[in-house]
Amino acid sequence: MSTKSPIIVDLRFHPDQVAEGLKTAFPGREVINRADPAQRDRDLSGISYALLWKPLDDLFARAKDLKVLFSGGAGVDHVLTLPGLPDLPLVRFVDHTLTTRMSEWVVMQCLMHLRQHLAYDAQQRARVWKPLTQPEAADLTVGVMGMGVLGSDAARKLKAMGFNVIGWSKSGKPVDGVAMHAADDLDRFLGQSDILVGLLPLTPETRGIFNRELFSKLKRDGALGGPVFINAGRGGSQVEADMIEALQSGLLKSASLDVFEVEPLPETSAIWSLPNVILTPHSAADSDVSALFAHVERQIDRFERGEALEHVVARTAGY
Repeated sequence: MSTKSPIIVDLRFHPDQVAEGLKTAFPGREVINRADPAQRDRDLSGISYALLWKPLDDLFARAKDLKVLFSGGAGVDHVLTLPGLPDLPLVRFVDHTLTTRMSEWVVMQCLMHLRQHLAYDAQQRARVWKPLTQPEAADLTVGVMGMGVLGSDAARKLKAMGFNVIGWSKSGKPVDGVAMHAADDLDRFLGQSDILVGLLPLTPETRGIFNRELFSKLKRDGALGGPVFINAGRGGSQVEADMIEALQSGLLKSASLDVFEVEPLPETSAIWSLPNVILTPHSAADSDVSALFAHVERQIDRFERGEALEHVVARTAGY
């Protein structure tokens, strides 16, 4: 019988992948998978660890002996607002697979807007053969808001594709090869950005930051003929009524959106029918369950050896 503390897995995504991945994950450690109805009512006392993403409401009331919490994704805003959240270390998911997936999506979206994918898609459906004049990547500046692990990697890969890249973060902390702007330099950053990429965590300061006022400050005389907005950070950072109006009026030329104020995106949302929007269902950087479980295993091993946990969330900052 293993003496390792069991782990609670309380994830509300990809149930089949989670169940399959758990067959080989956490060797020597009992796993209580609360997505399995047969395990939902198990005794949770005496358990030190919980891996969670939108967990069942009774988790913290029943698991009173937890020592560490692990987020099932890079974002943690869904955890920080949970009722009854205990004052414990919270570890976010940081892994090269998640980072690479996000950078792939961001680079793909920037290239599609650069090469006028939306216009060519409309021409294809109308059976119109009409080559369009196109700028090259070096003619455009991509401004990345949120220069953590995901933003920094996306910025490096955008530069490799030839884009001019600038970054903005609360601190303005230097990032190799990227001209950085701090919080008090936001307007200058926006005025240089042909394409604005949102990779911000959701905090009180960033909620609703992507609004009409911000969109109006983006570069308007660039090679694309108007600014492009790309958001794969958090849906709560955008004011969708402002964004829809901006896309309809021409304040924004186009957008690529992976996150929304309400998910799944309601069928009644006007975003579905906007011809200048590329939409994906919060799948830009889906958590790979095998990588997620390996990440949690590594952190538990560190904790049990008396070493410091990595990627611990600063509760006051929200990330």
